[in-house]
Amino acid sequence: MTSLNTTLFHPYSFFLLGIPGLEHIHIWIGFPFFAVYLTAVLGNIIILSVIDTESSLHQPMFYFLAILSSIDLGLSTSTIPKMLGIFWFNLREISFEGCLIQMFFIHLYTGMESAVLVAMAYDCYVAICNPLQYTLVLTNRVVVVIALIILLRPLSFAIPFVLLILRLPFCGHQIIPHTYCEHMGIARLSCASIRINIIYGLCAISILVFDIIAIVISYVQILRAVFRLPSHDARLKALSTCGSHVCVMLAFYTPAFFSFMTHRFGQNIPRYIHILLANFYVVIPPALNPVIYGVRTKQIREKVLKVFSKKNGKMFHTNTSTFHPETFYLIGIPGLEGSHGWISLPFCSIYLMALLGNATILLIIWSDRALRDPMFYFLAILSAIDLALSTSSVPRMLGIFWFDAHEIGFGTCVAQMFLIHTFTGMESAVLLAMAFDRYVAICVPLLYTTILTPRVLAGIGVGIIMRPVLLMLPILYLTHRLPFCETRIIAHSYCEHMGIAKLACANIRVNAIYGLFVASFLILDVALVGISYAYILRAVFRLPSQDARHKALSTCGSHVGVMCVFYTPSLFSFLTHRFGKKIPRYVHILVANLYVVFPPALNPIIYGVRTKQIRERVIHTFTSK
Repeated sequence: MTSLNTTLFHPYSFFLLGIPGLEHIHIWIGFPFFAVYLTAVLGNIIILSVIDTESSLHQPMFYFLAILSSIDLGLSTSTIPKMLGIFWFNLREISFEGCLIQMFFIHLYTGMESAVLVAMAYDCYVAICNPLQYTLVLTNRVVVVIALIILLRPLSFAIPFVLLILRLPFCGHQIIPHTYCEHMGIARLSCASIRINIIYGLCAISILVFDIIAIVISYVQILRAVFRLPSHDARLKALSTCGSHVCVMLAFYTPAFFSFMTHRFGQNIPRYIHILLANFYVVIPPALNPVIYGVRTKQIREKVLKVFSKKNGKMFHTNTSTFHPETFYLIGIPGLEGSHGWISLPFCSIYLMALLGNATILLIIWSDRALRDPMFYFLAILSAIDLALSTSSVPRMLGIFWFDAHEIGFGTCVAQMFLIHTFTGMESAVLLAMAFDRYVAICVPLLYTTILTPRVLAGIGVGIIMRPVLLMLPILYLTHRLPFCETRIIAHSYCEHMGIAKLACANIRVNAIYGLFVASFLILDVALVGISYAYILRAVFRLPSQDARHKALSTCGSHVGVMCVFYTPSLFSFLTHRFGKKIPRYVHILVANLYVVFPPALNPIIYGVRTKQIRERVIHTFTSK
């Protein structure tokens, strides 16, 4: 196979490039991957915890779901931490042994995930096509055998991958154009024939093809049985259960197959597209699976709600039934219901401005490499948060104003509450980061690049995400623990913590205190921003040049404008809930609506007009064509 003169050795380490062609935006790419990884970890742990603690879920379907969640945790954890190390800290080096171990686990978990999806398809087939024999067919012994097959089949296929790599010589080639180690990515670095590796790789892929065929056959039989059911409700229930399975399978197999086949036959496909999709199949399915099963599978959804609320009976000993209503009823703007149609027009216009403006800011910063300073990095984060904050509230608001869509599910209401408060906290954190950026740029300009290094920026970015998420998680529990006694009308146009808590027929003192604790972080941010700008103004007025003073004040002026537009209505809304009993309700709700609508629309306008670099890039982009 190889000449005798070839030096046969294994390198001490490999060098992972990341995503070839997109190295300059690795830091930005890291944030959505990090958020998705957190979702995967949290979601799958919740699924495992619920199935473990609820004896009513000890059925084959949920056993397979628990196995799937365990595999998802393993698959994502074997890849994403290293991936984030590359994106944020340039930790590109990986030892030869570490690379082989990562390769082994990635291919092992991929094979296990495919096997468990076949098992779930079979479970669904038996449940729908032979429901009377379900407990006879899927006994505990059969489930144990299937679980062993799920483990042993991919294990037997993953071990030869390691042996096939160990036999190869590497003649100084160490650079892997990928974010993680996988079989063909390593094999292509060898200075010997890798024909056996390619053939074995195709054999392994054929197992996935066999799994897909088995799944398709199962679902053909399932659909045929479903459409023969006499009851329309029974058909819908069966299709809903199987629909979640199909979504999971498409999310896993589509990018996985694209990645595998591109290695063999996709020479004309840009490398960054291949690597991005290869990342998706180890990132997206682990995060989507618990979301899909949590939302689409009734038993899981109900048990999750039960787990979070069952302690309520121990805390409140009343004669009132403790439960969560199926839906809440959002009034809109109390006292102005007759004007909802007119009020909606400016809100719709402002929302469209927010979408267009922030999308333009993101596109300009993404496409122009000259805008890679920390200031624009924070601006991009701000624009992304503004898009999320407005989108989590305004569409629902317009639904109330235009279509009288006042009802909202309990779970959806709590999710909207969590997102709105989380994005509000993120916006406050990023405004503080921007104030710090201006302080360093103006007060200690010579140390700017030394202080705000890529590693520091990555740390600040993680802080922007993690602080509000950690602060908001207890609010989910505090809301779920409350009993609601028939009262379900929320005098607001969206769901927020105290608006929901005030409907409870129990003591909400803990909610009120924790809400003030969270609001205190906004006040702390305002104080720190004020201190930063006090130092900035002192430094600015000491500048000898009038032009330099004007330039510094112009840049900072746009930041101050953004902060005033955001903090003024948000703090007014938070504090009115606690202390503003005499303020008319419609004034409170209008101001509360303004802080989720106006800042996202005004931020891109302020930065587009007041920040010279953004203004010039926007004009250049639209005139160069």
